[in-house]
Amino acid sequence: MAAVVLSDAEKLYIIHGVQEDLRVDGRGCEDYRCAEVETDVVSNTSGSARVKLGHTDVLVGVKAEMGAPKLEKPDEGYLEFFVDCSASATPEFEGRGGEELGTEIASTLYRVFSSEGTLDLKSLCINPREHCWVLYVDVLRFFFFFFPPHFLECGGNLFDTISIAVKAALFNTSGTTHNSVFRIPKVRVMEDEEGSKEIELSDDPYDCIRLNVDDVPCIVTLSKIGYRHVVDATLQEEACSLASLLIAITSKGALTCMKKIGKGSLDPESIFEMMETGNKVGKSLHASLQKVLDEEESLGTTRQKVGFLG
Repeated sequence: MAAVVLSDAEKLYIIHGVQEDLRVDGRGCEDYRCAEVETDVVSNTSGSARVKLGHTDVLVGVKAEMGAPKLEKPDEGYLEFFVDCSASATPEFEGRGGEELGTEIASTLYRVFSSEGTLDLKSLCINPREHCWVLYVDVLRFFFFFFPPHFLECGGNLFDTISIAVKAALFNTSGTTHNSVFRIPKVRVMEDEEGSKEIELSDDPYDCIRLNVDDVPCIVTLSKIGYRHVVDATLQEEACSLASLLIAITSKGALTCMKKIGKGSLDPESIFEMMETGNKVGKSLHASLQKVLDEEESLGTTRQKVGFLG
């Protein structure tokens, strides 16, 4: 991730503020910044979403394509993640810098979605051992990095932003629906007298598989700063933190994945406190996101696009 160089005095100022539950931008330790969420922003995808948090912009597109099931799970479909960190965002993403970060993010997303019950992957199976639906989730990150006169909301919190965008893209569909479902054309396998099989896709937009995404988790990143931890850290706050805990939480509060990042260590007591905070904040995040998605979905084609692709 892009690094921010702070003086010792600036770091001390941020750390002391966190100790008093008063961050530089006026938020408390458990407060998120306001996020901009927009769905259905890319026309040639099955679902798409753009999320802006601070000065971090993320665009996610989901495409459903037919493929062969994996040998270890012959009766399930699966997800494939690809993360592109644009080199135009910051020089650190040139060459292997952006590639390594993209690989790390994709690996984390695989772990988050590997938990049983996150998605009903069996519903993506067309013909066991032969055909299934594969959901290709492409993440493109735009990172606008600049120093305004004061350093409020200058990027940061990449994992959370991406997870929000992934859930929003899976929620999104080109058709009109008021349920949190990702619609995929229903497929019929026809077999002739000689035993050869043909695949027939339904052209009826309402004859489809409905993949429920209610249990798709969102990531909450908690950064340890001094003796306390914060959610939705800015780049400057991340520069003051030696260790962070990524927690993937469903809307019902179930934990599907946990990962420590950073060179520092976390004691058991801090981990339990961060897990408790992540659970509480995560459920609130899901509720707020679902409200926005339902509002956008209810507007249908009459919704005005206001994002960078509007």
